[in-house]
Amino acid sequence: MSPATRELHDAIDANARRLLHPYLHPDGPTIQLDMLGSRRMVEWQETKSQMVMLGEACWSELQQFYARYGVETTRRLLEEVKRLEGAAGAILADSGMTAVGLLFDVLARPGGHAILLRGIYNKTKRYAEWIGARFPFRVTVIDEGDTAAIAAAIRPETGLIFAETYTNPLMRAIDPVRLGEIVESARRGGSRQVRLVIDDTIVTPWGLKRPLLSYPGVDVVVASGTKAIGGQDRDLWGYVASNRIETLNEAMDLVAMRGGCLDWRRAEAILAGLPEARGRFERRCASATRVATFLRSHPKVERAYHPSLPDGPDRAAIDAYYTLPGSLLAFRLREADEDGARHFADVLATCVVPRYAGSFDGLCTKINHHRSVSEYFTDEEELRRSGIDRILRLSVGTEEPEDIIACLNWALWRYKAVSASEVEAWQEARAKDLAIR
Repeated sequence: MSPATRELHDAIDANARRLLHPYLHPDGPTIQLDMLGSRRMVEWQETKSQMVMLGEACWSELQQFYARYGVETTRRLLEEVKRLEGAAGAILADSGMTAVGLLFDVLARPGGHAILLRGIYNKTKRYAEWIGARFPFRVTVIDEGDTAAIAAAIRPETGLIFAETYTNPLMRAIDPVRLGEIVESARRGGSRQVRLVIDDTIVTPWGLKRPLLSYPGVDVVVASGTKAIGGQDRDLWGYVASNRIETLNEAMDLVAMRGGCLDWRRAEAILAGLPEARGRFERRCASATRVATFLRSHPKVERAYHPSLPDGPDRAAIDAYYTLPGSLLAFRLREADEDGARHFADVLATCVVPRYAGSFDGLCTKINHHRSVSEYFTDEEELRRSGIDRILRLSVGTEEPEDIIACLNWALWRYKAVSASEVEAWQEARAKDLAIR
């Protein structure tokens, strides 16, 4: 061999000995491995076939062969997700919506039917409606607390019920026992294919007394790990977790065909941050409770929404099944329309401690006007019908809660005295100061 060839392959071999995996690069992990020959490849294929046939494990956990199916780092993260959710298997995805899309693509059959609880993420609803427009698939939307209507809406062709806890922005909590009982009863009554899927992005597994999958009738949990479980606004990812291995293997087949899995670099960063993530989330939850209590009693606030508040509609379920209230809260101003609420958020952002941002759960506190960010194209009547008109969202960060409260108090009393032109001038000066283009 020439010196250049020998240098490359000696370095690759040295890296493999150092990391105990036959990666194809001198400096670190790679998306493919040196399989040494066909024998290992055939063993991998046979193991996958056995997993799918027996339904005892999801093939997302197979040893690395090709990165679109998973790598060694994502296998370690899979184990953490399974532990958090009390799941027999899991699939990692490159975002929460990729995970949601996988589930709908598996469970939404032509001629089928889905029940969506009204408070779920609007993009989840839109995706279900998009599927329904492409082939015969009907969607029914029902309010969270109306369990009688949920039970009545189940048909023989109903394939899934999709719920979220806590909901965004009104922070409604589901009763996992009651929902599970409805699903189990429906299966005994002939709706055998119905599956209950719960998005627990906001509450997280840390905020529950028991994993959701431990309740009879709860089939699948889906989440955006980008938010609280990541907790730093740095890594976009999501997951599906379940004890129904056949559902996971169907979803994994889709991943293998079209991609959407999590890459190893992000998986490494997520694993490195997990030991501190729970503590940060608990701190944000405690601060959010103090901020929600302040807002609830403020004369300029019409209503505040947070699971810690005693007058919420889901108090009994929260006391029975939840341990943490989440770091997201919402509120509505007295005597303020949509434009007034939007202006308040802009004025509050001039305090700098609450940053104006579109999502939630990170190191810093964030404010936004819900319609501007999430429901810009939603009809005003639908906003009012859903109870999310004039809503302001506050995602509480790791700052001292007294500082957040001080900013809120100033803005609540002063926002009407600050003109839109003054806000715009501040934004331009701030952008210049930060060298934002």
